[in-house]
Amino acid sequence: MLEEAFELEDQEELMNEMMNNYGQDILRLVYSYVNNKEVAEDLTQDIFVKFYKSLHTFKGKSKLKTWLWRIAINHSKDFLKSWYNKHVIIAKDTTYIKTKKEMVEEVIIQKEADDQLVSAIMTLPIKYREVIYLFYYEELLIKEIAVVTEVSVNTVKTRLRRAKELLEDRLEEQ
Repeated sequence: MLEEAFELEDQEELMNEMMNNYGQDILRLVYSYVNNKEVAEDLTQDIFVKFYKSLHTFKGKSKLKTWLWRIAINHSKDFLKSWYNKHVIIAKDTTYIKTKKEMVEEVIIQKEADDQLVSAIMTLPIKYREVIYLFYYEELLIKEIAVVTEVSVNTVKTRLRRAKELLEDRLEEQ
């Protein structure tokens, strides 16, 4: 097969045959490395381009299939070591890509906001603090909070509303 392709100089036919025979196998192999369908598809295309461009360097010491797999494995490993893979996070919606630095900044900003909220909650009187805690952190229903705190459902609703108002005021002051 290989000799004929080189004799006829029909490398495109060889390329098509390799893609048809091994394209899905290479895609699965690459996916096992990168764990992302879109990235695996892109890398698979790159691998076949690299295979095509370096056909002239094939020495025949192994089967062509083995050589293709070796290219795929090396290309996948190179991608995993690359700057792009280490510093760019591909979002589910690929219209916006964030760097890991931006992600860390968002986490820090969110932590500061969470700390401010916790501080504000801790300044509330206990009767408001407990309903906020039970409702938002323990995710109890208002009926369950009424049973736990031994007050009426309407009292729980009133305390929740009042606690939210107090929190809003305190967070605006900060």
